[in-house]
Amino acid sequence: MTRTTFSAGLRIGASALALFAALAAAPAIAGNVNANTASASQSVITGRVSDQNGAALPGARVIIVETGAETATDRQGRYVLPWTASGRATLEVQYLGLPAATRVVNTAGGATVADIVVAQATEVAELVIVGSISDGVARALNQQRTADNTTNVVSSDSIGRFPDTNIAEALQRVPGIGVERDQGEGNFVSLRGAPAAFTSITVDGVSLPSSSPDTRAVDLGTLPADVVSALEISKTLLPHQEADSIAGSINLVTRSPFDNPRLRISGNAGMGYNELGSTNDERASLIISDVFGPEAQFGALLSASYAQTDRRVDNIESVWDVIEDADGEDILGVSSQEFKDYNTRRERLSMTGALEYRPNALNRFYLRGTWARRTDDEFRNLLAILYEDGAIQPGATERSASFTGARFAREFRHRVVRDENLTISAGGEHEFDGFRLDYVLSVANSEQTYPNRQQLLFRSGASYDLSYDFSGDFDNPALSLFTSQEHLNPANYSFREHVNRWADTTQDETAFAANVTIPSTLFNQPAEWQFGGRVRQRDIESDEESYRNRDSSARPALSFGDLLSDEPSRNFDYNLGWKYDSGLVLDYFRNQGPLTAAPAYRRLPNSFAADYTAGEDIYAAYGMTRIQFDRANLILGLRVERTEFEGSAPQYDEDDLENFTTVSFSRSYTEVFPNVTLRYAFSDNLIGRASITRGIARPRYRDNVPRAEVTDSSSATPSVTRGNIDLRPTLSNNFDASLEYYFEPLGIVSAGVFYRDLKDYVFELTSTGTFGGTAANITQPENAPDGHIAGIEFNYQQQFTFLPGWMSGFGVAANYTWTEAEMTLPFAAPDRGTKVGLPNQSDSTVNLSVFYETSRFNARLAWTDRDDFIQEFNYDDPRLDTYWEGRSQLDFTADVDVTERVNLYFEAKNLTDSEGVRYAGDRSRPTERERFGRLLFAGVRVNF
Repeated sequence: MTRTTFSAGLRIGASALALFAALAAAPAIAGNVNANTASASQSVITGRVSDQNGAALPGARVIIVETGAETATDRQGRYVLPWTASGRATLEVQYLGLPAATRVVNTAGGATVADIVVAQATEVAELVIVGSISDGVARALNQQRTADNTTNVVSSDSIGRFPDTNIAEALQRVPGIGVERDQGEGNFVSLRGAPAAFTSITVDGVSLPSSSPDTRAVDLGTLPADVVSALEISKTLLPHQEADSIAGSINLVTRSPFDNPRLRISGNAGMGYNELGSTNDERASLIISDVFGPEAQFGALLSASYAQTDRRVDNIESVWDVIEDADGEDILGVSSQEFKDYNTRRERLSMTGALEYRPNALNRFYLRGTWARRTDDEFRNLLAILYEDGAIQPGATERSASFTGARFAREFRHRVVRDENLTISAGGEHEFDGFRLDYVLSVANSEQTYPNRQQLLFRSGASYDLSYDFSGDFDNPALSLFTSQEHLNPANYSFREHVNRWADTTQDETAFAANVTIPSTLFNQPAEWQFGGRVRQRDIESDEESYRNRDSSARPALSFGDLLSDEPSRNFDYNLGWKYDSGLVLDYFRNQGPLTAAPAYRRLPNSFAADYTAGEDIYAAYGMTRIQFDRANLILGLRVERTEFEGSAPQYDEDDLENFTTVSFSRSYTEVFPNVTLRYAFSDNLIGRASITRGIARPRYRDNVPRAEVTDSSSATPSVTRGNIDLRPTLSNNFDASLEYYFEPLGIVSAGVFYRDLKDYVFELTSTGTFGGTAANITQPENAPDGHIAGIEFNYQQQFTFLPGWMSGFGVAANYTWTEAEMTLPFAAPDRGTKVGLPNQSDSTVNLSVFYETSRFNARLAWTDRDDFIQEFNYDDPRLDTYWEGRSQLDFTADVDVTERVNLYFEAKNLTDSEGVRYAGDRSRPTERERFGRLLFAGVRVNF
């Protein structure tokens, strides 16, 4: 965390605590009201809706029968309804999965507090089981049904019922969401076929910056699933939401002490077994919350979570490229292969905290904080086959080739990478006479560091005859090296180099937002006017250093053979030899000392080419009205956002690549975002939605700064990656429509269509140009004139309570999304024309879950599947486009209540032993194959 962000966080925390103390000491500031009355001039009915155990019921419909006015409860079950008369008022509460409840209250002006308990009737006592699958489903469906916009919700109970360790994997079963994976775990998510950067991520409404220097997308694999109480996926936006969400927005809702206002302690601990490598997982979490004070107006919550995974991963990568055969003709071939044997310890640590002060039903102050850190401590043994160092022999085809004078190499790498996220927010919500006010001041920090990344490489001489043959089993090609086994002889290796690299990327954001809502009438109908604004100021800095020593002084005192252990290294069915002895190599790294002490070993231009700094300020204002007709809610609004961007980066002297100057750039632009959103209730349970909105995706920071990075500088044709200061943001005009039918006791059938009309879509173009007076392959981002994303969604969920006896516990949840997307290039690319698909977009994603539930036991079998999708285009040769193969995964979870407070659970993940596979253009040209195996896990939950 940077000093600036830490200081800002302390200032916000201190200010909020001072505010708490002041309000506690002087209750008159908050209106000097008791539990049953508020401002004498304000006429509202307010309260909390809960179940018979005291847990809040979010998304419940609360209706005043006499006037027809209605609203939906918030996450803590609170509601506020206008009431201008005095006397009796009849309140009706509707909540899917529970019988309707009514309460008659006597009002006498001012604010009347009416808390309502929705209890289960005897005949439906098994329909919603507290803390069960159906409990989580009920919370999700009720919030979705009453939302103004198209929304999906995953509750904490539902998260707990899936074998998902992080937020990305908890989202993978939501309709339209695809998950990208790293070493078998989900990290980035894409919504409805759009790139991950088209989906904004917030924590309690506070924007969470990315920790990566290469993307605006947030790695959700950093955040454990048990830090949240709910996930809110907005597939269409409202004017009060930030516009940088072309695909939608995902809000991570943390827990509140007022979710269930009493002393609560819950814990979770367990241990798992990884099939590949026979390693173990450990997880534990603890949540403590309580309310206190004379009228229980204060609340505090603290949670902590820890997870550790020891994982072994098999990985093979093959570099397919255009190579020249012995006759001088260009063919596709493999220039090198790498066999990577990973041993990784992944550790997640997170904490959340909340302080809240609710002096009465109409005022609320809060201070929240969320912190999470993921650390990968990785040891990698690598065998590389370097065909490109040899000479290709006659008879080569696009499936097989032989080389003379080729090499092989063995490398040991120790890498530590740490991703860290912090958000702190302080704010309040108030119901005044004639208007409602809410505001929040926040800081957010994301940081990715490589504090240690060292490599030791031994290499063979260029004297070996090597060949490959992919014509048979292309996932397990025939490789001559594993027949001759020359790589197993330690005498064939000599010291090549010691490399030391580290990097640090930080993003700090300070923001303030405020909203005012004014009840009114429009067209003789109840209406609300809402106005607000937000200021976001973000600073980004990325720095990388690289040192390399090939001198004899860096040669280890021990020979290559003496540095090996007696532990075999295998990758799929290939014998890589003996692993390096990690203890001996780490001793060598320590003895080498920091290479920074020897500036001569600093790699130039590698140590400054990737560096950049940027600042982005966004000033937003909006206005909207929400009109409530008899069956329809209509929202009309307009949002305006002004962006001021500045950035700087080192730029080469093209005549001397070891010299550079820092070049700065700034620009500003203003965009307008109109919004029309309609929700129409054909009946209480048949809901139609339609919206016309607009969104924006700003360019990656590294793409919008004047940077240039040269690789292969010693090559006759070096590769150059550079930014584009003329790059424009992507804008999208959006249309969405859906129809949802909710049925008792807990079921939904829905269908939806969506269309995103894209302008200035950003893509990367590689072309031949000149750099430093010589020919070079130059890659830089460009804007495509237009493009689109279109698709349909289907969702079905039901528990089969109509079946007789024990069979009534069965249920199913299924969804399917089909997406079609393309962009128009500003030129005709070879062999593909001007139309190409969008990266990271699968044509279809499918989720299917079958579950069984009784009052004490439940189990779920969950299957997820997505089609192949393109990751990266090669605009010169479509045969070298990089694709991810579609992947299916089957998971199982079950748990049983031993007592009212103790629950035992079991999880089995990746039962299909599915692999991750990338390929170049065609499945017969695999570029990466990764296996991570099955995982079994068992644990215990306790609740008090």
